[in-house]
Amino acid sequence: MRRSSQTLLILGFTAVFIGYLSVWLRGPGAGLSFLGLEMGEWFKFLGLGSRRDLFYLPPITLGLMLAIWTMTWPARESDAGFDWRAWIVRGLAVLVSLLAFPAIEDISGPEREQYMLRVVLIGLVIVVALLSGFWRPKGAWRTLPWIALAVLGVLGAALPAWMFLQVQPFLSDILGVPVSADIGFWLNVVGNTVVAATSLFQLATINRAAPAANDAKKGAASS
Repeated sequence: MRRSSQTLLILGFTAVFIGYLSVWLRGPGAGLSFLGLEMGEWFKFLGLGSRRDLFYLPPITLGLMLAIWTMTWPARESDAGFDWRAWIVRGLAVLVSLLAFPAIEDISGPEREQYMLRVVLIGLVIVVALLSGFWRPKGAWRTLPWIALAVLGVLGAALPAWMFLQVQPFLSDILGVPVSADIGFWLNVVGNTVVAATSLFQLATINRAAPAANDAKKGAASS
């Protein structure tokens, strides 16, 4: 992987993380401005039901992307027999996904069914983080992590943005004043888009290099 692509991915991941902890919706006062972290919890009072889970998607998709990203790293083992840098990133992936974990009183209460999807998705992050430590795609499978990163980047950008645009006019009507998207919303969109675009570029690079590699193998075999 080119160093420039690595840098773009890191910048994209960082933008998504900072964006989720920043203001997404700017209201008429400080008390009516919401961080990405607060969007899902606040909008449960507007009767969105399970659709508000889309506001919890960024830390889950980010956790998955971080774990899958380590599958693309070149093999490098330390004296201890494992790549500790990759395991730090995998641990970070799990920690980031826990930002979407419901409150204990919610998952132990009478309406816990509506929170179980988030618990399952966080469990998926943990499974992928563990799998990424023991399976490194080779051959034709090398494209799989990049496809997954591109898909997750699109989902992480599009689905929360779609939900935001659905509730924005509704909230403006309730408050009687216009509300607008703020820096956190845009950081999430841009960060995920950068990850998706970089992943598609890497995918194209691999596909372009594949015929040349096959021709080289055929030439070596014939000689």
